[in-house]
Amino acid sequence: MSQSRVVIVTGSTSGIGLGIARAFAARGDSVVLNGFGEPAAIAALVAELGAGGARVTHDPADMSKPAEIARLVHDAEARHGRIDVVVANAGIQHTARVEDFPPERWDAILAINLSAAFHLARAVLPGMQARGQGRIVNIASVHGLVASADKGAYVAAKHGLVGLTKVIALENAERGITCNAICPGWVRTPLVEKQIVARAERERLSMDEAQRALLAEKEPTLRFTAPEDIAEAVLFLCGPAGGNITGTTLALDGGWTAR
Repeated sequence: MSQSRVVIVTGSTSGIGLGIARAFAARGDSVVLNGFGEPAAIAALVAELGAGGARVTHDPADMSKPAEIARLVHDAEARHGRIDVVVANAGIQHTARVEDFPPERWDAILAINLSAAFHLARAVLPGMQARGQGRIVNIASVHGLVASADKGAYVAAKHGLVGLTKVIALENAERGITCNAICPGWVRTPLVEKQIVARAERERLSMDEAQRALLAEKEPTLRFTAPEDIAEAVLFLCGPAGGNITGTTLALDGGWTAR
């Protein structure tokens, strides 16, 4: 699958998803961005990613709504004729102990972090099966492999996403379609940035000291995984060398799960 492809990346107007979308656009693939944001900012992203000649569009489908996910896939297929690669990246977070966890936040996290990937795969698989090729990459998390306190919904969703990845891989093993999950550790997103600031204030540390303390708890390398690292891993799984890699989890976690 080294020729130009049609790619959907959900949750791609910022962070990890945007890094992945940039990587595909840079190689000339047609990219469907998805996510929320100010119209002017999204228009600027579309122009930026398409500056090298890639065909880039944006679809605002809400990943918590199955009907909008189905419409996203239908519109992309109508516009491009096919979908070659899907990267399910959209996700949200909330932290609290189980007894204090708001049920509505549990439902929202499961809907966007797990169910959305199911609805997306369900919509794209018939077309991929008809063509005998396709790549599905689910952006899970190290929390799809291990747990942390106060993250019940997120851990449950990401564990479920790893399981769903394996089922899709098995069901399509002879159809030329692969499905894999990438499990990043700490990525310096705005959410993590807030945790660093809060820790610095709480423990009276410098930002550098707070960052190191955060990383030292989990990641032996003491460095964040960059969105660009994740994008390169996605490109690898979707390239020729990834043709017989399916049903796997690729942990970009700085040694987190080696302990």
